[in-house]
Amino acid sequence: MYTFKKENSWRQHQSDFILERRKRTLLRSSTRVVTLIGLITGLIIGGVYLFNLDLTLTKKTGPSAPELKSEPSKTKVTLSKPALRKLLRDTAFINAGKDIFFVDTPSESYTVRTRLDTRLQASLNATLARLKTLTRGKPQRIAMVALDNNTGFIKAMAGFDLDNPGANPVTASDYPAASIFKIVSAAAAVDALGYTAGTPLFFNGNKYTLYKRQLTDKRNKYTTRVTLGKAFADSINPVFGKIGQLYLGRDKLNTYAHKFGFNQNPDTDFDFSASRFSVTESDYHLAELGCGFNRQTEISPVFATMMVSAILNRGSALVPRLVADIESSDQDLIYKSRKEVYKTPIAQKSAGEMIRIMKKTISSGTARKSFRGFSRDRVLSKLTLGGKTGSLYNKERTVKYDWFTGFGAEKNMKRALVVAVVVGHRKYIGTRASTHARNMLKTYFSPVSGAKK
Repeated sequence: MYTFKKENSWRQHQSDFILERRKRTLLRSSTRVVTLIGLITGLIIGGVYLFNLDLTLTKKTGPSAPELKSEPSKTKVTLSKPALRKLLRDTAFINAGKDIFFVDTPSESYTVRTRLDTRLQASLNATLARLKTLTRGKPQRIAMVALDNNTGFIKAMAGFDLDNPGANPVTASDYPAASIFKIVSAAAAVDALGYTAGTPLFFNGNKYTLYKRQLTDKRNKYTTRVTLGKAFADSINPVFGKIGQLYLGRDKLNTYAHKFGFNQNPDTDFDFSASRFSVTESDYHLAELGCGFNRQTEISPVFATMMVSAILNRGSALVPRLVADIESSDQDLIYKSRKEVYKTPIAQKSAGEMIRIMKKTISSGTARKSFRGFSRDRVLSKLTLGGKTGSLYNKERTVKYDWFTGFGAEKNMKRALVVAVVVGHRKYIGTRASTHARNMLKTYFSPVSGAKK
């Protein structure tokens, strides 16, 4: 009897379980059907509603109701460099006392932001104002420019030309390069011939003359022995004349001039003329080119900073830039500049050697008087300083051009400034280019609270 009851209980349990499972299955199926019917019904009702709405709006506004269309998003326009140069052609960046400019066209107004250092610019403007008051020592022309070596941004540009007040002397390319070209000759000798600052070289006669009899390798008791670093620092013409004519030769000299960017126009955001360099068949002309003792090789102060940036920037020259970005009146960003490498004329190792060579111009060379006491100066003593001087009369011998181009860099290279100054002295020699350059470097690196860098 016990056994029968147990079996009957188990069967009843199984029957109840199966019945419950069927109920759940039926419930799920019913739910799906109801959901599907509801969805279809909703779509039908929504469609009818939208149809009636569209019909109503069409009756009120016509078939192409503009208010139903969403407003298209504003598109950022990228301004090309040629268009940018055209837009900014009449903007006076030189001698400016600000770093933000406003440019109006018939159809639009633009806000142009630069990275000009207003403190350095103000200092240069004050210098120009003082020079213009002089009766003795007033220059015929002067141009000063500073370039941030890490970004390529121009930090300041100032100058004047008494014969052409509307010109920008910083971008003009009619200055004889003079001994500034020795930067190219020395860099080529280091990069192509393996020279170092200590490489011994020899010359006869005066340091600053260049006669054909000085362009031989003959040595006698009157021969002077110098190193490449000493020849560069003292700007010894016969040494660099022989480097150009005898050691580099026509092909290498021309190649390195091209590598540095001569006779070419970089794609900048402002106009400036190309530098000029040409090689003739004359051997003596090669010597003139090598030491810069000619009036045919011409550069601008901007180009001079590019030459130095190639040295200081591990062999790569940056494209100089004035503009950081431009916005339209609707605050649409239509232009944003970017850092660009222009040329890489020499290897990184060669650039390091050139820095060592250029430092000698400051410590013991032609700029030592202007930089006297720099090692004790509270600002300049913290910097690595280097440069090159140059000087040459114009054809009429009425203006003596006096050059300095070089650099000041913090020891960790976090900040580095390249400067170029050219002064066209008249009858009386006034303040030297290298002195102006020293003042620029000291102003820029002085730790003044709130100064813009």
